[in-house]
Amino acid sequence: MLAVTGPLPAGADWAYEFKWDGVRALADISAGRQELYARSGVRITAAYPELLTLAEQVDDALLDGEVVLLNQAGQPSFTALAERMHVRDATKAARLAASVPVTYMIFDLLRLRGADLIGRPWRERRELLDALGLGGARWAVPPAFPGGPATYDAAGELGLEGVMAKRVGAAYRPGVRSPDWVKVKLEVTGDFVVGGWRPGARRIGGLLVGVPRPDGTLAYRGRVGGGIGAAIERELLRELEPLGTANSPFGRGEVPREDARGAMWVTPRVVVEVKYGQRTPDGRLRFPRVLRLRPDKPPEEVDDAG
Repeated sequence: MLAVTGPLPAGADWAYEFKWDGVRALADISAGRQELYARSGVRITAAYPELLTLAEQVDDALLDGEVVLLNQAGQPSFTALAERMHVRDATKAARLAASVPVTYMIFDLLRLRGADLIGRPWRERRELLDALGLGGARWAVPPAFPGGPATYDAAGELGLEGVMAKRVGAAYRPGVRSPDWVKVKLEVTGDFVVGGWRPGARRIGGLLVGVPRPDGTLAYRGRVGGGIGAAIERELLRELEPLGTANSPFGRGEVPREDARGAMWVTPRVVVEVKYGQRTPDGRLRFPRVLRLRPDKPPEEVDDAG
């Protein structure tokens, strides 16, 4: 189940959780065995061996949550997590689990001891999840709160990404982006698809980003040069260079000449999260900077709603 972006809803019909900046994962536990699955359905069990003993605390369950890597201040670091996300070699995964361990933040319960819970209201699923008493060095069930503004303020004080508001009477709707879950970010950010880049003082001087149109082209949203440090640049080059193409994926004549000059075009498959100030009347981003890559989000899910 996916959330929409919007203002903080209010009222007794809503509960509030912290929004964790990590990678969504389902934990399927049955007969003493556990598998982890990413949002795409790819099995990611091998990447996080420190989570496998969760199966010792519950015999049959399907859990939904977020894999995060907490820094020394206790704040999630998506940049640090990127080192863990694609590891499949058992030896390397074990080494990283010891040096930079992740934490699984569990926030929903979809199956318990053979009973399918997705049709039950969030309030009931949450009560059953809390009753399991799950807790360990590498996983937790973070609290849910009744007050939206107080939760939002606390998220800001803790340096977290924002708040998730959930309608307490809503069922779980797999694969659906539902208004029953609302994500409220503390920063003005959006996800955009990379259609190319321009060289600069570094190999990547600026990304050319947009949002998909129904006809398969990208609507141009601007050039993003801020935030591209050495680590993100290496990650971007690794993803973008194999996607090189001779043709621009943007609408004809849409990219200004000064942005298109010397551009390296790519097939639009890479999604980045961008922080920006405002939009110009034609939808271009003002004062944008790259926050991170979004390997968990496919391009077809990107739109101007964030």
